[in-house]
Amino acid sequence: MKSKTLTDKSPADTLKLVASALLLAAGILAFYIYEDQPQLYRVLGILAVVAVSVAIAVTSAPGRALWGFLQDARTETRKVVWPTGQETRQTTIIVLIVVMIVAIFLWLLDMLLRWGVGIIIGAGG
Repeated sequence: MKSKTLTDKSPADTLKLVASALLLAAGILAFYIYEDQPQLYRVLGILAVVAVSVAIAVTSAPGRALWGFLQDARTETRKVVWPTGQETRQTTIIVLIVVMIVAIFLWLLDMLLRWGVGIIIGAGG
């Protein structure tokens, strides 16, 4: 993966990020203010606001760095060798069996300790 450091923080980048955040906040506020409008229009409006807000944020240096990181993460995710369905089922069954064994062991340990404490304090046997 690429590694970059952010050394140049310009006021324009800060202004872009603030404008992006304010636009997003205004879109969310408008979504709730116009609750009497059909939900389809409100959802389409909020999606448009999110798209514009992301587009503004990506034009800043931190936004470009985040976008690059997300692209690198996507590339690395595609390199992962995912388990097959059979491997997933077998692993799940093994985990469930181990959980059941541990649960039974803890239940028996609890019964033993309860019995031992009962003997010690004389509450029965």
